[in-house]
Amino acid sequence: MKINALVAQDAAQPLSSAHITLRAVQPQDVKIEILYCGVCHSDLHMARNEWAVSRYPLVPGHEIVGRVVETGDAVSQHRKGDIVGVGVMVDSCRQCHFCQQQEEQYCEAGFTATYNGIDKYTGDSTWGGYAQHVVVDQHFVVSVPESLPLAGVAPLLCAGVTVWSPLRHFNVQPGDKVGVVGLGGLGHMAVKLASALGAEVTLFTTSPGKGADARRLGASRVVVSRDAAQMAACQTSLDFIIDCVAAPHDLDPYLATLKTNGRLVLVGIPDHPHQSPNVTPMVFRRLSISGSSIGSIQETQEMLDFCGRHNITADIELIAGEEIEQAFVRMLNGDVKYRFVIDMQATRW
Repeated sequence: MKINALVAQDAAQPLSSAHITLRAVQPQDVKIEILYCGVCHSDLHMARNEWAVSRYPLVPGHEIVGRVVETGDAVSQHRKGDIVGVGVMVDSCRQCHFCQQQEEQYCEAGFTATYNGIDKYTGDSTWGGYAQHVVVDQHFVVSVPESLPLAGVAPLLCAGVTVWSPLRHFNVQPGDKVGVVGLGGLGHMAVKLASALGAEVTLFTTSPGKGADARRLGASRVVVSRDAAQMAACQTSLDFIIDCVAAPHDLDPYLATLKTNGRLVLVGIPDHPHQSPNVTPMVFRRLSISGSSIGSIQETQEMLDFCGRHNITADIELIAGEEIEQAFVRMLNGDVKYRFVIDMQATRW
């Protein structure tokens, strides 16, 4: 089936409307009419081949919310008309230890990415959510609470679950003191989710002007990380930190704010390595630095259900598909609060 999509033909050209061909619906597949798709910074990296792994033509988008319009004969989890979501993964080996433990994001064979992956049925690239429809195996489709504004749900499928996963894996509890580094697409969701879990949230930012917004989102304290006195005032005060910044920076000032047994979790991936942290305080206070990658399908569903109960969505700016290049430029300049979302119904193909 041919559909309209926003396609990158190569790294130098802007995305443009073109036709792509979806694979035939298999017995386990769900075909989804895409209503909204969030714009993740990784979409820009991939469209421009900044990670040197892009295969063209390429259709970005892995924060998808839509309506089921067709199901394969073996589908039992979703029905026509259901509102559903698709995140970063659309398949995995299903056999390895991590897949068996419902942690498909760590699949030993490597999960199949929603776009720029290899479709096991066709051998061609998978197509992402900057399009009218997508076809996905039912296991990698999650149910969306219809009580939530659907456009604001889309970024939860990547930004939301990326910060939810470490909060749950490391068992953040009510009353825990949690730091969040950076108030962007990931950081603003970390503030919302950690505070909804009952944690006391401190936001670290280089921008003093973000203080009021951080408090609106749920932070109880805002620390300007370039201010030595403010950083000194919160030394050894936190149990847990999520670092959402995707640029190289010094981790030592944040480690200094952790209590004994504290943990710093990195979810942002810089284009150059962070400088090596000072080992001494890590040894003497038993501190840990960890990483965390997106989240499992189970965690994604858990997160969406939690958001449904607590009325949590991302803060977004809605655009039409033909505005994507302007959105990329503004995203590079940090000019969005806090996620662009493409409205497929408003897009002129």
